[in-house]
Formats: sequence, structure tokens, C-alpha cells
Amino acid sequence: MYSTFQAATPQKQAVPETMRALVFRGPNQIGVEDVAIPRPGPGEAVIRVTLTTICGTDLHILKGEYPVKPGLVIGHEPVGVIHELGVGLSGYAVGDRVLVGAITPCGQCNYCLSGHWSQCGGPIGGWKFGNTINGAQAEYLLVPNAQANLAKIPDDLTDEQVVLLADIASTGISAAESGAVQIGDSVAVFAQGPIGLCATAGAKLKGAGFIIAVESDSVRAAMAKRMGADVAIEALGTQETFESALRVLRAGGTLSSLGVYSGKLSVPLEPFAAGLGDHKIVTTLCPGGKERMRRLMELVRHGRLDLRPLLTHSFALDHIAGAYKLFGERREGVIKVAIRP
Repeated sequence: MYSTFQAATPQKQAVPETMRALVFRGPNQIGVEDVAIPRPGPGEAVIRVTLTTICGTDLHILKGEYPVKPGLVIGHEPVGVIHELGVGLSGYAVGDRVLVGAITPCGQCNYCLSGHWSQCGGPIGGWKFGNTINGAQAEYLLVPNAQANLAKIPDDLTDEQVVLLADIASTGISAAESGAVQIGDSVAVFAQGPIGLCATAGAKLKGAGFIIAVESDSVRAAMAKRMGADVAIEALGTQETFESALRVLRAGGTLSSLGVYSGKLSVPLEPFAAGLGDHKIVTTLCPGGKERMRRLMELVRHGRLDLRPLLTHSFALDHIAGAYKLFGERREGVIKVAIRP
């Protein structure tokens, strides 16, 4: 007796259509929700986020101090694996590990071609993630202008080694660059949060001879004023720290400002020398693009920069609300939190 059978038809693995993501609904209203997984258009890519974090700017968004539209997925510091590529990209493959900067310039507009990557297309235009398009505190992320912004991660670097390069390292180091720190300069860095710590690292990398880190300590503030700094870096975004940074400058010195300010900011006349002290006040938004990320990764690869100690806490994406509370209240010695989707 013979029996017949029909070979089972291989079943195509179901591709998920939704993902988990942190959605902003209004001031002090955030929550993890199911949203559609993005699909890339021409020149775009979708990455599966493997590691991200929370930025101080996200706290400004949460509090309503920096306006974004309700329904937006926030976050702008992504490390991940390429999930899908749109047409028109070359040199990348699904499965490549990539770092994407918080700033995603197009690389073609007048601002980009003039070297002002963060201002792509107009004021603050390079900052898209969690500002004008959905951001990185999610399982998947759509990357615009992917050819200019996907930086492949060397195999010998871990996600933890590179995730903070996306924003705070690029921003903090840029303060020393924008402030034109020279070998042997004295540099005062006001506020030693994540950005300020990276600004301190940047001053060291640029060759500063004497670096004063000021962090809510009147003795250190007095020391900074007495020494006379060539460059002062403001890394918090308050009237008090801005004034303190201005007061420690020597004549002809530079104030390099990184803080995100809310409300009114005024310049006191006495430390400003009534506008006659040859001071420079420069502001910087995080430099982005894949070449910036590549250069920062080279610092990490060769042992010049190690930011892993700043990742003091770790949370799953579904518990990110607790991470925001911890980070916002600065409890338990938190500096940065790793978010694992």
C-alpha cells in the first residue's frame, strides 16, 4: 500500500508592521505606544535601533520648553543595524551596523556646502530626529539623506563605545573647536553634565593647558575668575551659567555656548565691558553627518576617547518613562541612561 503526501510549502516569515516607540503627546505626556514601522523612500534607510539614550534636550521637549508636534516619536542618538534600504544608496547592505548622528544634513544645500551642517536647509534644519521627524527612542528609525548620514561601525567597537558620539561627544568637542582652543590655553567649562564632560574632554583633546571644571561650587568659580580663561564653555543653558562664563573671560576671550536656553537671556554690561572688550560669543549645534561620526569613532578606536563610564544606567524601551524620571531628577548619580529597544 502506498501513501502520497504533499511537501509543505515553506511559510514566509511574517514581517511585523508595528513597533514600540516613545511618543510625545503634550507637555509632561509621553508613553510607549505601537506605531507603524517606517518604510524608506529614495535615498532613505530604515535601521533597527539597538541602542539609544536620553538627551537633556529631550527633557526640554517633555516639559514643553521646546515645542514639537504631538504624536512625534522623540530621541536623536541612534545606533543600529540596517533593516531596509531605499533606492539610490550605494556602499551599504542590510545587516550593516551603523551610527547615525543627531544631526542629519543633506550634504547638498548652501548651508551644508558652506560647512554649516547643523543648519541644513535653514536655522536648526539639520536637527530632524525628534524635532521635525520621528526620532530614535523606538525599535526602528527612518534615516533621511542616508548616503550622507550612515556611518559604518568598525567591528572592533561596541554599541556602548559609540552611542554617545551621536550627540553629546560631537556637541561637547565642538565647543572647543568653535571656541578655537589653542595649545596651552586656559579653559573654564561651566556645568559638568554629559555635555559639559564632553566639552572638558574636547578641551583636553584640543591641547588646553589648564582646564577648570565648574559645577555648582563657589570655590571653583572664584578660581576660574582669578585665573582668567582664554575660552569659557557654557554647557547648561541658564542665565546664571552664561553670566559666570562671561565673567571669567579675559579681554579678547571667547565664550563658546552649548546650552539650550529657555526664556529670556540677557548680557550684563560689566563683564561684557560695555561691548568693548573684544569678546567673542559663539554658539554651536551638534555637528553631524557620517564623516563627523567616522572621525569621532577614530578617536575611540585609538584610545583617545572613552565615554562608556558616562552610561551609568540601563533601561528597556518599555521602561523608558522611569528612565526619564531618573534622568530628569538627577538621582542615583545618573549621567546618561542606555535605552535598549
